[in-house]
Amino acid sequence: MSESSIELETVNLRLVDGVATIELNRPQALNAWNKQFALDLLAAFAQVAADDAVRAVVLTGAGRAFSSGADLKDAGGGDFTPDGRPDVYKVLTERYHPIMHAIRELDKPVIASVNGPAVGIGCSLALCCDLIVAARSSYFLLAFVNIGLVPDGGSSLFVPSRVGFARASELALLGERLPAVQALEWGLINRVVADERLPEEVAALAARLAAGPTRAYAGAKRQLNSWLYPRMAEQLELEAQIQREMAGSVDFVEGAIAFVEKRPARFQGK
Repeated sequence: MSESSIELETVNLRLVDGVATIELNRPQALNAWNKQFALDLLAAFAQVAADDAVRAVVLTGAGRAFSSGADLKDAGGGDFTPDGRPDVYKVLTERYHPIMHAIRELDKPVIASVNGPAVGIGCSLALCCDLIVAARSSYFLLAFVNIGLVPDGGSSLFVPSRVGFARASELALLGERLPAVQALEWGLINRVVADERLPEEVAALAARLAAGPTRAYAGAKRQLNSWLYPRMAEQLELEAQIQREMAGSVDFVEGAIAFVEKRPARFQGK
């Protein structure tokens, strides 16, 4: 057995027999994204891309969640617009988008092992992967609208490409949880397994991929990217521009305050 591991501040990376496991490691915050988290995650994908020993990748979360989305306590990561709002455009274009491109352009298959809630940008991260295996108790949630924002991180691209316009509209506009079993029925994800069997089932799938024809997998990804995501960069840019508009709205301020105060938001449409 060949084994190695790297510990970043908020992400763990280990390699065993050709399978790299990237573990999101902010369990106390349900693996919410802050600035360091985004930097570490990108570094982890750069590492597996450069390592010829890696032939398959598993992406999962430590603790009770896959990822609960953006950490609203660090929404701008220290970067703000001239009017004092979080600079979401900079966060998206400089920190989040490179991660999505890294996954889609990686010449190795990536499995999302969704062990709990996949919310907001955490949902986008899972949907960016090639295969998604989810624990039965997990769920997917485009929570953006609940705080006056729009889907980002590629969700406006990944969701409709998987489930079509009607269901994508429902997820984007209603902001409701989609349980793993229903997500499977909709075609959003690939497999659902009992919670206690998730590590075992994902390990078996990853081992199969690591022993398979890596170059053929890379070619298949190129084909799918060419057909489904030829305008991915353009769509990510549009998401960032629209999100910048939303982050300047009255409704976003109300949504964020209501979230922190754990009460229903009182939106004004402004």
